[in-house]
Amino acid sequence: MPKTSAKRLSVRAICLAAVTFTTIAVTAGVAWAAYTDNMYPTQYLTVACFSESGPNGAGFCQTDNSALNYYSDSAGSNALEANDKAVVTHVLANVYGPTDLTVTYDSTPVFSGSAETDIVFEESAAGMSASADGTTFCNNAATTLRCDQQYIRIRPSGYFSNGLVCHETGHAVGLTHGNVAAPKKSNTDEALGCMETPVSDGEVLQANNVENINATY
Repeated sequence: MPKTSAKRLSVRAICLAAVTFTTIAVTAGVAWAAYTDNMYPTQYLTVACFSESGPNGAGFCQTDNSALNYYSDSAGSNALEANDKAVVTHVLANVYGPTDLTVTYDSTPVFSGSAETDIVFEESAAGMSASADGTTFCNNAATTLRCDQQYIRIRPSGYFSNGLVCHETGHAVGLTHGNVAAPKKSNTDEALGCMETPVSDGEVLQANNVENINATY
C-alpha cells in the first residue's frame, strides 16, 4: 500500500478504552505551564508498566532513562526495507534528537540483561488489530513506571511514515493520546502534534510534547 496523507491509526487508540486500570503512584505531573500533561502516568492513565510478549494495547511505560538507543530490525521476516529505515533514522534524529533525550542508533543491539536496546523497530503486523497501522509494547519492564526494552511494530508495504514513526516513538517514551491527558483533550487536537490519533504522515512533536519529554528526562 503506497504512502498517502491519510491518517494512521495506533493500536493504543483502539484498545486503551478497554484497559482495566491498576492504580500506581503518579510520579509525573505538570509543574510547568504546559498545555496539557500527556506524559504517562497521568491522572487518567495509571495502569502499571509491565512486560508483554506481544502487543495487546493494554500496557504503557516510559523509557528507562534519557539515553535513548534504537535499532531497526535488519534480518529475518521483521526486517525493515531501506526506505523505512531511512524514515526511522530521520524521525529519531530530527524530531527526537533536539529534545533532552540523547538519541543514538545501536548497530549491535542487546536483547537480554539489564542494558537492552531501548527501542526495536519491526516491519510486522503480528499480533496487531486489523484496523491498526502501528503498535508499541514493552518487552522487558524495569519498574512499574519504566521499560528497559520496547518494540515498535509498523505494518509492511507503505505504512512507515514520519507521522506514524513519531507517534509510536512517542508512546515508547511515555507520551499519551489526548483523551487520557490531564486536562483531557480531543485525540485530534492539533497541539498534540504527532500524538494525535489518527496521525497525519507529516506530523512531528509540538511544543507541548517537547515540554513533557524535557520535564521527564
